[in-house]
Order: sequence, then C-alpha cells, then structure tokens
Amino acid sequence: MAPNSNSPAAEADLDRLVLGKRIRHFRTRAGLTLEQLGERVGVVASQLSLIENGRREPKLTLLQALGREFSVDPAEFLTGEAPDHRSSLEIELERAQNAPGYQRLGLPHVRTPRTLGDEALESLVGLHRELARRSRAAATTSEEARRVNTAIRMKMREQDNWLPDIELVASDLMRRIGHGAGAVTHRQVAMLAELLGFTLIFVDDLPSNTRSITDLENGRIYLPPASIPGGHGLRSLALQAMAHRVLGHAEPASYAEFLEQRLQINYFAAACLIPEAKAVDFLQQAKRNRNLAIEDLRDAFGVTHEAAAHRFTNIATRHLDLRVHHYRADGAGSLVRGYENDNLPFPSDDSGSIEGEVLCHKWGGRTAFDRTNRTSEFYQYTDTPNGTFWSSVQTGDAEQGPFAIACGVAFDDAKWFRGRDTTERMASTCPDPACCRTPAPGLLSRWEGKAWPSARMHAHVLAPLPSGTFPGVDDTEMYQFLSKHAPEA
Repeated sequence: MAPNSNSPAAEADLDRLVLGKRIRHFRTRAGLTLEQLGERVGVVASQLSLIENGRREPKLTLLQALGREFSVDPAEFLTGEAPDHRSSLEIELERAQNAPGYQRLGLPHVRTPRTLGDEALESLVGLHRELARRSRAAATTSEEARRVNTAIRMKMREQDNWLPDIELVASDLMRRIGHGAGAVTHRQVAMLAELLGFTLIFVDDLPSNTRSITDLENGRIYLPPASIPGGHGLRSLALQAMAHRVLGHAEPASYAEFLEQRLQINYFAAACLIPEAKAVDFLQQAKRNRNLAIEDLRDAFGVTHEAAAHRFTNIATRHLDLRVHHYRADGAGSLVRGYENDNLPFPSDDSGSIEGEVLCHKWGGRTAFDRTNRTSEFYQYTDTPNGTFWSSVQTGDAEQGPFAIACGVAFDDAKWFRGRDTTERMASTCPDPACCRTPAPGLLSRWEGKAWPSARMHAHVLAPLPSGTFPGVDDTEMYQFLSKHAPEA
C-alpha cells in the first residue's frame, strides 16, 4: 500500500514522480528512446525507466549529464511543476490514490502507462475529484461539525487553551512595530499590515458571507468600514486576515481544517491585542492584590468583554496557576461556545458536544438576566454535582439578541477575584430533570395534557453548514468583488 499522502514519505514519492515526468518530457522532446539516452549518459535503459516513473531518485551527476544532453539547466528538472497536461493528470491521480480515504477502500493502485488513453486518465481523475468533493460535503453535516468542534475543544483543554508557538509569533510582531503599553491602535494594526506586505482597504460592498477578503496578488486586505462600537472588532478582523499568511495556512482541505484555522487566527488576533508578557504582568499584579477582574483586563487593553474573558483563559492556567471556565450563552440559555479545565459540568449530548445545549436555569449565565441593572458584572456561586464554582457574568445585547459572557473558577480559587464576597448563591443538580426542567407538582397537574406550545427551533439545527474550499464563502461573489476592486495591471 502506498504511504499516507500527508506523510513525508508520500511527499518524497510525489517529488520523485514530478522529477521523473520532467525528465521524460525533455527526453521525448529530444526524440530519444530510453536506450538511446542511456547510451549517451552511461546509464542502462531500465534504470532510466525507474527514474522516469518516480521509483528511483537520480544522482546529481546524472542530472548534470541529462542537462548537457538536453541543453537545459539541470535546475529545470527540479522546478516541481508538471511539464504538460498529461503529466499533471498523472500526478494528480497518484496523489489522489495516496489519500487515506482512497486507501481505506482497498482498491487497486492504478498505474498510468502510455497505453492508458488520455480520455481514460481524464475520467479517473474526474472521478477522484468528485469523490473528494463529496467527502468534503459530507464533512459539513451537523453531526460532523459538532464532532470536530468537540475534538478541538478537548484538544485545547489538554493544552490549557494555550498555544505557545502563536504566542511567540504574535509577541515578536508586536515588538517589531514598537507596541508599548495599553491598547493596540488602529494605526499600529495598519503598520503591522505594511510590515507583512499588506494594505488595509475599507469598503462597503463586501460579499454578505465574508468578514474580510485578502487579495494575495496585490497585497490588499478588504474590510468593512465600521464594526462594533469602539472598533474592537475591526482591529481583530484585520489581524485575523493577516494571521493566515503569518501562520502559513493553505486552502483548508476539510471542515476540520477550516475550524482549526479559525481557532488559530482568532488566537493570533487576541495575542496581538492582548500581548502575553504585558497581560501576564497585569494579571499577576491583580492576583497579588486579590483583585482579578475581567472588566479590568478588558479596559486595560481596549477590547470587548468576551475577548478579555477568552484571553484570560489562555493565560490563567499557564501563568496564574488557575483552572478556569468560560462560556457564551444566548438569551434563551443555549450555549454558543464554551471552555473549561476546572471540571465545570457543561451540559452535553451523547457525543460530548456542548453547542446548542441548554444551561441550567440556576447557573449565572441564566440568572444574570434577572437583574434590573445589567451594566456591571454579576457574581454568583453555584453548587453543582462537580463542586461549587464562582462566576463573573456580563450581559449584553447584539443583533442576534441578548447574550451572557461568563468566566469563573472553582470555589477555592475565588479568593483571588473581585466579587468573591457576593452573597448570590444557587444550587444546581442538573442534569437531574428535577433541578429545573420538571414543573412543580401543582403546575403539572393543572396543565399537563391541556396545553400545546409551538416550539421554536434552535437556529443551528437546520441551518446549512459551510461547505466548499473556503466554507461558507460564495466563490462567485468573492471573485466578482476582487475583479471590481483590484488595481489595473
């Protein structure tokens, strides 16, 4: 069986195959048979055949001899590009047959001798392309998306939500543009773009399904002209767009890779807006003063409350020795996203997915909406089957409706936070239905069988998930936009 197409061995095989195709291309252009060429360069025809078929790597001396024979620079053999359309198809077929999905089928590995007609080769490659397309489409079902989301969340939990490689890259770039203390300015974001070879262009006609578009050919990043109040989102959008280049991303080959890239660009943007070293100094001092507060981190670095809460989880375990939780819930109490490494018992389905699951009515992310004054953070202790947890909750309103941002720790670590003296305390026994999902006996006897609600579905249940090369993006709209805005050659 051929090696996995993602392995170094498989890549080496494909490199040899391309090299062999280029040698064969120059040989046939020169009108030489294998025997004739072998006599001229001192190598038997069978060895040349192995080289042309990618099964043996030629020595440098042979490449030099071939270059003299064909009157070309030996570097021409090593460009990595297929020499003609037929060779391109042969290489594409080889790559497709090395893919894990094809190998799992246990089907024969088809060779591509000259006796295999061009139409047959086109047909085989076309079938593989369609299989790959259908595989990508299948990977965008709700079940697959939830599975991937859960796998990524568990992976980040194992890493304490910390990505040191991205921290180093972001710290180095912010140092290079001379960022000091305080919030990163829009000008500094533009300076970083210039450093990376980009110009930020603000337009009001971005396709509706894009957050930004990067013109790699002309070094332009197109962004909307305005964002949420204060422009926090606009800086983050620009940094996320730059992150694709900084982190060396290629077109995602699967929905899982798309989500992994999204996580990484979000992390990069946060690490630029709230640089690790400065944030650690700020938070360690606050911890010494027993005055940790998400709102202070938010205000010190000029970001949104959610960005500050999420960034706190990146730093808390590695640098503050605190295990934490963080989640966002909508006004109906459905979890939008969440993270924990303090054992907070998130509601989940049988697969471990938490997105769309309903929070206990007694958690801070639900009870915070009961307040008359929602302008300040709300603090609450919640007893759960996994222990008692303290949470700080900020509520707000967005275009999609009200939301709650919660961040907290286990009871023993609440001593480091402002708001630890709250008297708000609730007891949750969820997932026990008797906790908050079973009506009181009087209500049950009064209304059971006598009422019929028309339930509202969660938006995510039937919404089509992103698909395509760049999930969720309409290629036609994107290319029309770029054609309209690209500078004339």
